[in-house]
Amino acid sequence: MCLAVPHRIVRVDGNEAIAEIGSIKKKVRLDLLEDVRIGDYVLIHAGFAIEKLSVEEAEDILDAWKEIEEAQNEG
Repeated sequence: MCLAVPHRIVRVDGNEAIAEIGSIKKKVRLDLLEDVRIGDYVLIHAGFAIEKLSVEEAEDILDAWKEIEEAQNEG
């Protein structure tokens, strides 16, 4: 099973970027997307940004992740 997680782009340098989710920052590749800018949300898989998301889409996905995490912590 593959899992892609939304991250917000905080720095862009050519085809590399720094993306963050919460307090975690990581270097990612932008080779598969065009016109990625600081502040964009992207799905990251295996170190590559694979899809740009709207802010609303990213927030919906991140909210779902939070709900799953909370449910696991309760149970």
